[in-house]
Amino acid sequence: MFHTESTEPQPISDHPAFHDLRRAQRHFGPWATVLSVGGFLSYVLLSRFLPAVMNQPLLGRLTLGLALGLAQFAVMAVTAWRCTRHMRTRVDPLARSLRSHLHHRRQPVAPGTREPRTW
Repeated sequence: MFHTESTEPQPISDHPAFHDLRRAQRHFGPWATVLSVGGFLSYVLLSRFLPAVMNQPLLGRLTLGLALGLAQFAVMAVTAWRCTRHMRTRVDPLARSLRSHLHHRRQPVAPGTREPRTW
């Protein structure tokens, strides 16, 4: 038997968890982009316009440019770690809540028809 309701279900974009999910993604994205791209762009610009500064020796044959180049790996690792942590602590719980809401409001599917796929 099919369950029919007289009112149309609200779009998922009206759900408060959806807004929280978008806000969480928007809050972290610019920060991660500025950190990763800004670090790399600073390195490239320093290499291009200040080669004398980049060739300053630090320890033995280690120069400032080489140290900054190796620091790019650390910057990428920190960005990836923070992104993973942010997704696990803020985005995933909201997505589970939203998925649960969608699952509860899903109407039964007629026999012989394919069930719509979730995102």
